[in-house]
Amino acid sequence: MNSTPLPSAPPKKHRNLAQGVVAYISERIADATLNPGDKLPTESEIMRILGVSRTVVREAISHLQAAALVETRHGIGTFVLEPAPSRTLGIDPNTVVTMGDVLAILELRISLETEAAALAAGRRSEAQLQQLRAALDSFQSCARNGSETVAPDVQFYLLIAQSSGNRYFHDILSHLGTNIIPRACLNSAKLAQDEPSAYMEQVIHEHEDIFNAIARQDPESARAAMRTHLSNSRERLRRAQELIESTSPAA
Repeated sequence: MNSTPLPSAPPKKHRNLAQGVVAYISERIADATLNPGDKLPTESEIMRILGVSRTVVREAISHLQAAALVETRHGIGTFVLEPAPSRTLGIDPNTVVTMGDVLAILELRISLETEAAALAAGRRSEAQLQQLRAALDSFQSCARNGSETVAPDVQFYLLIAQSSGNRYFHDILSHLGTNIIPRACLNSAKLAQDEPSAYMEQVIHEHEDIFNAIARQDPESARAAMRTHLSNSRERLRRAQELIESTSPAA
């Protein structure tokens, strides 16, 4: 199956190159240059069109997968997905830009994902547990070698939601995409004045607690571990927000 050609144009300026590629492809989906079922150009073609590296393209595709905009069929290519029903939620992920927005999303996640984790502990299959382990291992590897961690982190949470057996948890998180991860929008460690490696090790430890509770099929511990993790993320951002406000010059 031939891929759908895309116009040559540099991506608009974003926080990083991968976000620029994500925005470019998302816009082509929105303006119907790319339609559901269309095959994306190859990695090499996207590299040529947008002038970015293969690593950047792969990171962008991971973000698009996490946002449920595309799926990759191994050995065939990457295809545009049908719009998910959850896109009628009335929440525009593109508006999650300020620290206040990110804190609000974390509060939403605490209410949703604590219960999703508890349900996953009681309902997950062995195959789902293995997928969770693989996603967590990928996250840990990326965190410790300095690679991009957002995509495997999102995958970890989406797998927990999927393991809950309630598709609406998964639909909501898929709709929010990478915005469920604070550091996708803000440099959480820097803002909170935490040492980056220590910050990531703490996140790894908290993820392991969630995974272990799900593996033990212990709903209460899974609920508590998820609440602890997300609450810690919220508190780190609140400390950062207070610091910024205390050092800002008075109007």
